[in-house]
Amino acid sequence: MERLSELIARVAQPGRVDWVGLRPARRLDMVSVDQVDAGPLGLAGDHGKPGKRAVSLVQAEHLAVIGAYLGRGPVAASDLRRNVVVSGINLISLRGRRVWVGDAILKITGPCAPCSRMEEAFGHGGYAAVRGHGGVTADVVEPGTIRLGDSVRPLD
Repeated sequence: MERLSELIARVAQPGRVDWVGLRPARRLDMVSVDQVDAGPLGLAGDHGKPGKRAVSLVQAEHLAVIGAYLGRGPVAASDLRRNVVVSGINLISLRGRRVWVGDAILKITGPCAPCSRMEEAFGHGGYAAVRGHGGVTADVVEPGTIRLGDSVRPLD
């Protein structure tokens, strides 16, 4: 019989980077890019804070879930204001783990709670729709480049 810790550590498949966006300054629109350098201060060109919230990631699969809670189709990644959209891997299952995202190594630090801007972006109930589906935050452990199409996989 397999141990629970072994089952928790396992992922079915690697994920994939589907979208990358930067926030040049507070409250400015997101800028979509094909690649970005991740370093000790976070993502080059992003106003995010260094440390455990240097990078924000969300699962592509959750864009449709949030949209369904709002009674419409998938929401735009840029409206969530997360830096990296990933498909094919359960990000919250990687909490506390080091993860390759392209050439960079990130440590998933925890869930990324929605902010009050979700009401502005999505209208009445936007904040509630994002709760539990807002993605994760991460710290940059090893600098590197993150590109569209890059693999996302646990380091260990």
